[in-house]
Amino acid sequence: MGAETPERRTKTAREMAAEYGVHPVTIRRIIAEPRGDFLARAKARRERAVELRATGLKHREIAAEMDVPIGTVGRLLHEARKLAEAQVVVEQPQAS
Repeated sequence: MGAETPERRTKTAREMAAEYGVHPVTIRRIIAEPRGDFLARAKARRERAVELRATGLKHREIAAEMDVPIGTVGRLLHEARKLAEAQVVVEQPQAS
């Protein structure tokens, strides 16, 4: 189960739990973005950062284009590189 119409909340899970008399984990489960949607959105962000980097943009320029902090750009590019390396290892297992 998850939020069918995800939106930014104005209260924390702890505040909502206190208001409704339930545990914060219950609130998180109800309002959470579906995992598949999150993974698809994360993949799209990584791919966008890689595309911009491939055009020769610097981290600062990519950050401005994507409207994220510079550190996030570094993390996105690092994650993309690590996932690509893992994919290569899976596709070409080492011979013993």
